[in-house]
Amino acid sequence: MNKAQGIKLSVVIPLYNEAENLPELYKQITASCGNLDIPFEMVFVDDGSADNSFQVLKELEAGDPRLKIIRLRRNFGQTAALSAGFDYARGEIIITLDADLQNDPGDFPLLIGKIEEGYDIVSGWRLKRKDKLISRRLPSVAANWFISRITKVKLHDYGCTLKAFRKDIVKNIKLYGEMHRFIPAIASTMGVTIAEVRVNHRPRIHGKSKYNISKSIRVFLDLLTVKFLLTYSTRPLQAFGLFGLITGGIGGILALILSYQRLILRVGISNRPLLLLAILLIVIGFQFITMGLLGEIMVRSYHETAEKHIYVIREVVDSEREDEP
Repeated sequence: MNKAQGIKLSVVIPLYNEAENLPELYKQITASCGNLDIPFEMVFVDDGSADNSFQVLKELEAGDPRLKIIRLRRNFGQTAALSAGFDYARGEIIITLDADLQNDPGDFPLLIGKIEEGYDIVSGWRLKRKDKLISRRLPSVAANWFISRITKVKLHDYGCTLKAFRKDIVKNIKLYGEMHRFIPAIASTMGVTIAEVRVNHRPRIHGKSKYNISKSIRVFLDLLTVKFLLTYSTRPLQAFGLFGLITGGIGGILALILSYQRLILRVGISNRPLLLLAILLIVIGFQFITMGLLGEIMVRSYHETAEKHIYVIREVVDSEREDEP
């Protein structure tokens, strides 16, 4: 009998330089899952940590076969780390949380309770965040409102890592970029049911936040991709074609006007900037349609058709596992 059978819950924890937090986090997760009285596993994904996080995990794993370690060769980012964790998770329910102790494992029963009610995804809502007001909380409120408006999937806290998923949902989603926070929006195309529960949020005690302004820019750019995937993934010409037709149409109208002036009115147009503008708009319209469409098809084919992973594993420490994902 495969030892993976019977696992009800997988807890996936991506981490980067969190050595000081890991012993306490392990203690809290095992206590919370122990109270649930269900078979569970912990999947820690070391995203290329530069401290001794891996050594700490090895010591913990030596005394607990329920703990699995996936060590990536370098820092690929949280999306890649979560993707690796999803690939190796074997539970029917998958819960994700940060390793900085700000997410509370004591909230697991709330998430699992909603899943058992029939929801496919349960997202945590850090109503009382213990982060700085100006640099974190206010931008987060604005970002969540904006993301909800763009994706049409209303959540108060897209950035909360503490979420619960049914296994078949995350196993069928391909992630890249900074798209882990958009999983509920991406999964909405599958017809999933989504719930949101208020969860505890605690101040960071050890280490420092990995958040920076460059990440916000990458998130915004990925949001554009998510919007396209949600709205135009099956009809891309309606996205690229609209802009192409507008620019190309304006260029065509200008070209017709110039042609009329040259052929009927006998007015010279060779030295007029308007002629160059008309040609430029026509070319841009054509290129926007063809290059944008081909580029999106190539990206999706690269990650999905070829099943190309967005991470590279150095090693997997799992005393029970005999098969590959």
